[in-house]
Order: sequence, then C-alpha cells, then structure tokens
Amino acid sequence: MTPGIVKFYNASRGFGFIQPADGGNDVFVHVTALERAGMTNLVEGQSVKFDTEIDRRNGKTAVANIEAA
Repeated sequence: MTPGIVKFYNASRGFGFIQPADGGNDVFVHVTALERAGMTNLVEGQSVKFDTEIDRRNGKTAVANIEAA
C-alpha cells in the first residue's frame, strides 16, 4: 500500500483527495472506498495507506483500498 496524507475531504459530498508521500499526483477518494474499509470519515492532514485502481466509468485513477496509517 502507498502511504499518503489526506489533502482534502468533503464528508457532505462524499469525496476528497490524497497526496501520495512519494510526491506523485493527488489521488481521488470516494466515500464508497471508505465504506468498504469500515471507515466513516477522513480529516485533512490524516496519514493513510491506500491502493489505487482505474475507474471503469471514467478511466481515471482512484483509491480502491484505504486504511489509517
């Protein structure tokens, strides 16, 4: 899993972005990834670990699995 920091998360809209620790591009995270992991929310600055996948609907990279670090 890739380590990263939550850059932004809007709980009311159900999405946000994570900045990978390696300095790569920010990665989109949707509330459904949190629900699969048994998480309810993310907080800006929170350390996480995550895996990515290509979203079949739009072809963009998004968080597939996530856990608190």
